[in-house]
Order: sequence, then structure tokens, then C-alpha cells
Amino acid sequence: MTEFIQQPWPWYVAGPLIGLTVPALLILGNKSFGISSSLRHICASCLPANIPFFKYNWKKEVWNLFFVFGIFLGGVITMLFFSDPHPIEVHPDLAKELAGYGITNYSNLVPVDLMNWESLFTLRGFVMMVGGGFMVGFGTRYAGGCTSGHSIMGIANLQLPSLIATVCFMIGGFLMANVLLPIILSL
Repeated sequence: MTEFIQQPWPWYVAGPLIGLTVPALLILGNKSFGISSSLRHICASCLPANIPFFKYNWKKEVWNLFFVFGIFLGGVITMLFFSDPHPIEVHPDLAKELAGYGITNYSNLVPVDLMNWESLFTLRGFVMMVGGGFMVGFGTRYAGGCTSGHSIMGIANLQLPSLIATVCFMIGGFLMANVLLPIILSL
């Protein structure tokens, strides 16, 4: 059984399970699926400042914080008990391309040569981690939600803005992976 859980699940199992989250949340409490709003709820609960953006009844949305904590806890449990002890397998073509940028060490799907404390203080690491984090945060706020909220919940509700946001997320991802990332990795 453990071996089954440790293997990547095929799309026809994982996809419907994620997709069934939408009707489950709607049926169980008329709740919308999304992760990025949890940061706003945390800030609203912890910051007693008089900032209009954080002045709302965040207690009504506390379920979202439990949902996000459950995702975090699931990740910790998976890492502790279901991690695959074998090194990850990277396609030879991708490994060759990444080696050209000096990335040869992978640990748990993370390129250790790029994502570490020492790398944070290099131009390439700073651009990747801090700049990338800022762009994700800015994009999430600008789009009015994250990829999970728009792509899973918004499209399921037939919302045109969510479809537009998802198309823009995909275009941005393709541009980043194929145009900007090689430039950044060359720094």
C-alpha cells in the first residue's frame, strides 16, 4: 500500500479528486476554493492596524486557514512517512540542459544548486527566490486570486474573468519557462 501512495498518481485519479473539491466545498458550506486569500485572513487576524483592506470579518473565513493548514500538514506527513528514498529521475535531456546552467544536484524535486541559503545572496538566487516570490504575490493580487482559485473554482463556476486569468497564467508560465528562465539561469 505504501508503494502505491509513494508513486505519482495518474491524472485520471488526481484530477477528479481535485475537481471534486469544488462541489464538496459548495455543497458543504457554500465556500469557494482558493489559497491566496488565506494570507489576507492571517494578516487581518494578526494586524490590528486600521488598514481598510484588512477590515472585514475574517473569522467567517477561518475555515480557509484550517484548509491551508491541512495542506501543509499533509505535506509534512508525506515528507516524513511516504518520501521516496531513491534519487529523483530527471529526463536526460532536461538534466543536460540544466547542467549547462550549473544545476546538477536535485533533492526532493528542488534544484539544490539554485535553492539554498548561499544562493539567496547571489544575483541569480535573489532574482529567482525574492523576485519570483514578489512577482507571484503581485500577480495573485492583480488577478484577484491564485491559479487554484481561478483555474479550479472560477472556471467551474463559468466565470469569464477566471478563464481570462487562467489563459494569462498559462501564457506567463510558457514565457517564463522558455524565454525568461534561460536568461535568469545564465546570470
